[in-house]
Amino acid sequence: MAREAFRENMKTLEQDLISAGDMVCKAINRSVTALQESDVEGAKKTIADDQLINKKRWNIEEKCIRLFATQQPVATDLRELITVLNIITDLERMGDHAEGIAKIVLMHEGQPLVKPLINIPNMAEKAIDMLKRSLEAFVKRDDKMARVICNEDDEVDLIYEKIYRSLLSIMIADPKTITRATYLIWAAHNLERIADRVTNICERIVYLVTGKMEEINVSNY
Repeated sequence: MAREAFRENMKTLEQDLISAGDMVCKAINRSVTALQESDVEGAKKTIADDQLINKKRWNIEEKCIRLFATQQPVATDLRELITVLNIITDLERMGDHAEGIAKIVLMHEGQPLVKPLINIPNMAEKAIDMLKRSLEAFVKRDDKMARVICNEDDEVDLIYEKIYRSLLSIMIADPKTITRATYLIWAAHNLERIADRVTNICERIVYLVTGKMEEINVSNY
């Protein structure tokens, strides 16, 4: 009965993680849309809703601690619980990065963007796709899928480099744009960090399945 209870609790934790991941994906999408459209109200909602992601993290952590204390987990069980704790930590921090993008909307103070956004939304779309698939890999315990997703981080890094170079050129051509262009670099950097945290999740999935901790994709960027 104890093993059945543990498996049922793990299923609940998996569902909680999927729910948290969905909240984070929506926050990323909403923050980037707010940046595109200079939508102050949308940005404020993203900032406010970050508290919901934080509360989700605390709830999942409490459930994990309760399982540690009451279910006497064995080695493989411990790996599962440690993986859950690490994943929810990375998800919560991704929410912080989305909040950071939303705050950049407010920092613009109604000023126009230095250029229409194309690569930043593309970067966000890729990061969200990676995140969704990483959580699918966790539920399926698919370490091969996790490795593939880790390697896709290079694509996000390349987009970031393209954004950085483009905005640097704008700043050089017109120094009056430096502050606003810097804001967009910060936004892109938040997305780059989100993708990095997806690779953290994937590395934890590999650990869960194989029992080995390894750094899968060492970026050159």
